[in-house]
Amino acid sequence: MAWVRVLISACFALSSLVLARENDAKLYLVSVKADTAQQRSQIADVGVALDGIFSDSVTFIGTDADINRVHQLGFALERTELPERMVDDFPSSDNAFHNYAETNAVLDQLVSQHPDIVSKHVIGQSVEGRDINGIRISSSAAVDALPTAIFIGCHHAREHLSVEVPLMLAQYLVAQYDSNPRVKEMVDTREIWVVPMLNPDGAEYDISSGSYKWWRKNRRQNSGSSYGVDLNRNYGKGFGGPGSSSSPNSDTYHGPSAFSEPETAAVRDFVRARNKTTVLLSFHTFSELVLWPWGHTEDLISDAKDRSVFETMGRKMASWNRYTPQKSSDLYVASGDTTDWAYDELKIFAFTFELSPSSLFGGGFYPGASAIQPTFTENLEPTLYLIENAADPYGVLNADVTDPLGIL
Repeated sequence: MAWVRVLISACFALSSLVLARENDAKLYLVSVKADTAQQRSQIADVGVALDGIFSDSVTFIGTDADINRVHQLGFALERTELPERMVDDFPSSDNAFHNYAETNAVLDQLVSQHPDIVSKHVIGQSVEGRDINGIRISSSAAVDALPTAIFIGCHHAREHLSVEVPLMLAQYLVAQYDSNPRVKEMVDTREIWVVPMLNPDGAEYDISSGSYKWWRKNRRQNSGSSYGVDLNRNYGKGFGGPGSSSSPNSDTYHGPSAFSEPETAAVRDFVRARNKTTVLLSFHTFSELVLWPWGHTEDLISDAKDRSVFETMGRKMASWNRYTPQKSSDLYVASGDTTDWAYDELKIFAFTFELSPSSLFGGGFYPGASAIQPTFTENLEPTLYLIENAADPYGVLNADVTDPLGIL
């Protein structure tokens, strides 16, 4: 079958990747026949993190236990063991990616280069006590006085590209401030916050001990030998619902309670304190998607005007990065994520970008350093669009929206 041949070919493409897990559990690349959102939700509901969505199948990375749970649902599946190759920190070919110390060094450098518009802030600490750092970019000294846009990277440890894009956005804004009138206008009239690495413990663990570990969660020690809570299932809206797991061994373990993790509690408290925030973007990888609420239910947002804003902004941004724009639950239902909470509690127009590549077969979580610049470039205009429209997101409903891809 064609989809099985693609699966086998993908494993050869992934031969440069490495894996390790607690208890040395073997990991497999698994493809499951599923062609509806309802089937995808059913699979996700047993506690696997769906990484690839195709017209007739889904893929995930899982253990024998994960595979058995899906098999018991009656779905046809194929699995292939992932190969192993040792590396040192990031592989030498991937040394353009930033680890925790390097990320903080970039933030410090931006402050030193332009202290009049950049300041560094600790928004909280991780489970293991690392500072969760962010920077504020604005020429205004009055905090929380201007329309605010927030950009967050690395909820999930293995999604290293989700650190690079917001980090490069910060670098771009600072570098362009003195010479680019458009950027200067944004920085003078907006408050822009960038938190590039929300999950520093997980990100460091994923590249520690000489191997990529395919690690997703934070580093909370659960009962027994299990570690980690899925931070993007730990937010308050829909907590514990479909598409999250109560099993600490699961990649989508939601934790013991909403905001139980210091990382998500830090986001909650930080965003609540930014009273002028109107837009928020959470970067993830991969699949090339622009997503908006709801994720925890198949229902549409009940406020028709707000729904139109999400759809208009989402489709407009997709016209630039050429991603697929859609409501999150159109993929599958997943509960307790950032954007559902931000919109539900604070009425922030919150989006998720699933960055490049489009699939695991194109590099997945580890697409190589060559993916960094083009991924940033394709997402620059969408991020600037969010900043510009932070003053009045509802204004997009009256804007002259071009549609180069014919998707509106």
